[in-house]
Amino acid sequence: MNIYVGNLSYQATEDDLREVFAKHGDVKSVNVIMDRMTGQSRGFAFVEMATKQGGDAAIAALNGYELCGRPLKINEARPREERPRREYRSRD
Repeated sequence: MNIYVGNLSYQATEDDLREVFAKHGDVKSVNVIMDRMTGQSRGFAFVEMATKQGGDAAIAALNGYELCGRPLKINEARPREERPRREYRSRD
């Protein structure tokens, strides 16, 4: 089960999330989304749990949980919407 984690502190790491979510089931992967230009966290992440039961337990227990001074907003991740690719034009 793939879980969206929002309102994430810029200081929170993948290890921090893995430790918190592991209390509710096996964690398959953690991905903190980073800004390509600055390399800084964009304030959200995705955590993949091994089972739906573990994912449901993590959502129930951790929504509103304070991590690094911020209350997490957690829910089941929705599939990514298809968006047209951006075209970049030179400024000649």
